[in-house]
Amino acid sequence: MAVSPLVAPPTDPPQPQNHPPKSPFKPLPSTVASSSNVTPMLFAQNATIITSNPHHQQQQQLPTMTLDPVEQLNALEKRKYIKEKKLGEGTYAIVYLGRARSDPSTLVAIKKIKVNAQWKGGLAPDAVRELKILQELHHPNVISLLSIFSSKDQNVNLVLEYLPLGDLEGLILDVEGVKYGTADVKAWMGMLTRGVWFCHENFVLHRDIKPNNLLIAADGEVKLADFGLARFTADAGDRMTSNVITRWYRPPELLFGAKYYSAAVDIWSVGAVFAELVLRRPYLMGESEIAQIALICEKIGTPTEENWPGVTKLRDYAVPANVTPVKGREHYMSYFGSLGREGADLLMRTFALDPTKRITAKEMLEHKWWRSDPKPTRKEYLPRKAVEEGEKKMGADLKRRNGQIEDEPRGSKVARKLDFGQMK
Repeated sequence: MAVSPLVAPPTDPPQPQNHPPKSPFKPLPSTVASSSNVTPMLFAQNATIITSNPHHQQQQQLPTMTLDPVEQLNALEKRKYIKEKKLGEGTYAIVYLGRARSDPSTLVAIKKIKVNAQWKGGLAPDAVRELKILQELHHPNVISLLSIFSSKDQNVNLVLEYLPLGDLEGLILDVEGVKYGTADVKAWMGMLTRGVWFCHENFVLHRDIKPNNLLIAADGEVKLADFGLARFTADAGDRMTSNVITRWYRPPELLFGAKYYSAAVDIWSVGAVFAELVLRRPYLMGESEIAQIALICEKIGTPTEENWPGVTKLRDYAVPANVTPVKGREHYMSYFGSLGREGADLLMRTFALDPTKRITAKEMLEHKWWRSDPKPTRKEYLPRKAVEEGEKKMGADLKRRNGQIEDEPRGSKVARKLDFGQMK
């Protein structure tokens, strides 16, 4: 029977070698490792060790080293990468810059998730969910999970691709330092839409699309990150939580407490990012859920049975008494004229109140706006931040707990019902 190359069984002494092989495993016991001529290996029971010095050929009996196959694989994965400087540290994770041993020019981000005793197995459910989903998704516009290994303290280390140019939020906010136009917006939106399309084609809802979850790679490619709130699409009849997606990017069906929803929730968020790229500020910036609904009614239109059959049956449905008609293309042209009529039409369709009428990611990619002038900027020519700033931002983005949305003030739902009570 063939012998595993990871174990050295008792044999006759092999011929000495000038360059003993390296091993990814822990050092030998001190009785053996004290000799500088010893080649570190794993040993089976009653195995012998041979010194590599030809003048001191001798055999020693060694104790058994118990390293099970899982530990062996973990050690191999861990040895593939070298941790370097710390990029950021938070309550939930520490982020390091790393390199691949096989090619030191290949940079990675190593996110060390801290074990938390309050969770079963030490890992929060959102971290487990993200691991499962990222192992399934491989696309140029989705952040790549390269490897996973554990460290001595049982913390889990995620090896992610290195994205040194920060996130889209950093570009939007830097009004003085970063100038961009419609061609750049078209390029960024194309990358985002392709990433979302791929997720939806693979039955994944992201459920937290926003500018600071859109990281930028060294070549300018935008990557969809933070899958802590993501989930595989539910079977018909499965209930889902409505407490997902950061408020400014949350669609009305979730604000109304819907428990059954589709990939359309992500499309609304894509539209909110689209609008923010043009305005360089959030388009729907409500300070509470009640304010968010009021803004949607004012700037998009009031959800009613006429434009959204069944909406009044949603658990938390409540709108102002003064009904605002659904805004048409001319309204979007007045706010987003730089996009042209085709771009305004695309944005309007992402903001359809009725999720069944909202444009899909596939339909977005087929829209004629992409073929109109100006053409999208090539990614290598897109505006970008300095690498030093980007690294700092990447460390800040990755160190936070994935899938965390801002806490709502206690009683906000009650306040909404009280305020709207007189308006119905």
